[in-house]
Amino acid sequence: MPGSGFGERFRITSFGESHGPALGCVVEGCPPGLALSEKDLQADVDRRRTGQSRHTSQRREPDQVRILSGVFEGRTTGTPIGLLVENTDQKPRDYSKIRDRFRPGHADYVYLQKYGRRDYRGGGRASARETVMRVAAAAIARKYLAESLGIRVRAYLSAIGELDLALRDWDAVERNPFFCGDPDRIGELEDYMKALRKSGDSVGARVDVVAEGVPVGLGEPVFDRLDADIAKAMMSINAARGVEIGAGFQAARQRGTEHRDEMSPEGFLGNQAGGVLGGISTGQDLTVGVAFKPTSSIRLPGRSVNESGEPVEVVTTGRHDPCVGLRAVPIVEAMLLLVLMDHWLRHRAQNADVEPPGPEIPGHPGA
Repeated sequence: MPGSGFGERFRITSFGESHGPALGCVVEGCPPGLALSEKDLQADVDRRRTGQSRHTSQRREPDQVRILSGVFEGRTTGTPIGLLVENTDQKPRDYSKIRDRFRPGHADYVYLQKYGRRDYRGGGRASARETVMRVAAAAIARKYLAESLGIRVRAYLSAIGELDLALRDWDAVERNPFFCGDPDRIGELEDYMKALRKSGDSVGARVDVVAEGVPVGLGEPVFDRLDADIAKAMMSINAARGVEIGAGFQAARQRGTEHRDEMSPEGFLGNQAGGVLGGISTGQDLTVGVAFKPTSSIRLPGRSVNESGEPVEVVTTGRHDPCVGLRAVPIVEAMLLLVLMDHWLRHRAQNADVEPPGPEIPGHPGA
């Protein structure tokens, strides 16, 4: 099955299914000498873990990450790093009643048409459970980028359904189950999710991510632009339906005088471009937004067909997220980290000796 790898110089290849014995990942390209332990990876993995609040799937997986290779005496060796997370709370019987039915909004139909067979247990490779390995691998990138370049990547829930959520306090993001940066909205979100669960329906969401400390020069035009690779990375996340960089779709409503980020000797005067010009990082904050669709796995009956083409009714049982956007926050961070790590190594390989002839213009935070 091609398509299970991501990256060029820093490359991950994942394997495993939602209800199989385990999920795994091979990470290639990590520089040698990085101090690394399973504890370094576990913190990020725990942030996306299910069953930690009543607002997410109640599947209770410990998600303990094991490092199988590529680390010796506490430091990376430069060889492939093997990672493994065992599945311990699989319940494939939850899917036995719909094993021959196509769930609306899922990959069941297209997988069967493409491969002639499919894993009906939670969608197999199409399940969001696969993203646990992306988060584990990206934790390596997070540690390297922070220690070597001072890069910091943080995301938060910026909208859920019709509710827009402002970022008022980064510290608050990690203190509530919604990854919300506005402490005054938590009670409202609790009530919103309670009503949603009671209705049996689901809702979409938006996650915004910011990378601070990104150096100038990351990105390889024309087809390997930094923003193009970011868009691909984000759209590879299950349920992602749209990506914005900087002003994003709002740029269609702007005038040139509003959108262009003017410059002065003191720095950029704006960041409508989201930290990327011509596919290359400007040294400003990278700002990215990702829209996620409502969860298709809901208990409300839906019309579909079975593998014989007969009309059927589908009710999805089992344990599912009423809003996948909540647990997408660490996943969005992970994908941006993987892109930045890959592009830093690519930039270093070709341009490590480049000395720019002109001055470096200070960045302007925000969009």
